[in-house]
Order: sequence, then structure tokens, then C-alpha cells
Amino acid sequence: MAVVHHTTLKPSKLELLTSWLPTQPWYLGTGSAPELTKAGGFRLDDPEGEVGLEFMAVTDASGDRPVTYHVPLSYRGAPLEGSAHALVGNTEHGVLGRRWIYDGIHDPVLIAQLFALMAGKAQAQDQNASDAVDPSVTASFTAAATEASVSGGGSVALTLVDVLNGPRGTDAVVAMEPSRHLTLAIHRVLQPQREDDPTRFETEAIGHVTAGWQLPDGTTAHGAFVSVGPPPVGTDARRAGRGR
Repeated sequence: MAVVHHTTLKPSKLELLTSWLPTQPWYLGTGSAPELTKAGGFRLDDPEGEVGLEFMAVTDASGDRPVTYHVPLSYRGAPLEGSAHALVGNTEHGVLGRRWIYDGIHDPVLIAQLFALMAGKAQAQDQNASDAVDPSVTASFTAAATEASVSGGGSVALTLVDVLNGPRGTDAVVAMEPSRHLTLAIHRVLQPQREDDPTRFETEAIGHVTAGWQLPDGTTAHGAFVSVGPPPVGTDARRAGRGR
């Protein structure tokens, strides 16, 4: 399991996100610099132990009302080839040295482990502690999708085809086999949802990940971080490579 180092990070993740968030089409701020606080999230382990994977919730208090954003992040010890457009920034880690921090939806390692989580082949880890499972994170995937995508050894066979970033959020289109595509919808603006709400997931969703975060009043909310559905109309199975 990944080790969480309690050490310095210069600049910090929040400092990097303060500059990066306003450049995103789904950011709701209107001119003022973000005022960010960490609100929650969870981690996943990279089986190879090379890439840090975090699903981070941050609350921006700069506007008329606080807004909580979901930012998947991947942490690497070297640049991810072909992904300069997805770089959030560089930082100096007190133990690991220079790190490249990416918008994780563009990182194939994060995508693979996210699918493994939904297929029951990986466990969500506590955001702030080493070797600690986070039982508050729930995930599901339909049986048919699981059988099609996950081998007996737990590895997820898929290719990241494109990333579509727009005002409503970010969609990652993945190829699970040559003739089958799915869309990972990243819920960028988090919305609290009741567990007994039958409409809390899209009717066509075949998978989801829910997690908790802290509201400004100190209470805890839960809601969808990720949902899985069919690909956008017109997806070409021959496309390959990471999109922007």
C-alpha cells in the first residue's frame, strides 16, 4: 500500500490549485482568486508503487456561497509523456523530491485503478494515513461491465481514448475492448445526496463512486464523485491517445 508522507510540499497542493482551478471551464468563480480549503477525498494505490493517486475535494469560499470541487490528482516522479496540457504544476516533496502533479483524469494509471475500485478489485484508501482503508467510499459496477473489463488477476484492460473537458465537468472516454466504449463522468462540482434518494445516479449509469467531504458548517456530506455511462454519440473506436 502507498505510504502517506507527513512532510513539506512547496508549493502546496492548495497553492497549485488556486492558480489552476480558474483556468478550467467548469470552475464557477467570477473573478476573485479562489479561497481554498481541503474538504475531503480518498486515495488509491498504484500496484507498481510509482504513481500517487488522490481524489481530492476542495471548497472555494471566494464567492457568494461555498462551492466544493472534485479534483483527481496523480503524482509522478517524472513527466507523463504527452500530457503537458494536463499538468497542474510542479512541487518539491520533502521526502521524494521534485514531483509532477497532473489532473488525474488524463493519467492512465488513475483511470485503470478507478475501474478496479468499481469492479471490486481495489480498495479506497484513507486520504491522510498509510495502510488504512476508507470504508466510507462506496463503488459499484454492473456484472456485465465487470466481466468485460477485469481479468481474473484483477488487472483492468482498457485504453484512455479521449478526455472531454467542458462547463458541466470532465468525461473520460475509455475503450474496454475494441468494439466497446464507456464514459467516466467526473463530477467536478460536488452535490450532497441522500442515500435514500432514488434519483441520486443517472438512470443510464452502470457504475459509480461515492465519497464524503466536510461542509463549511462542519457536517459531512456524501455524493457522487464519478459515474459511468455510455460513450458520447459518434465515438470512433479507432481513436487513440489522450485528449485535451
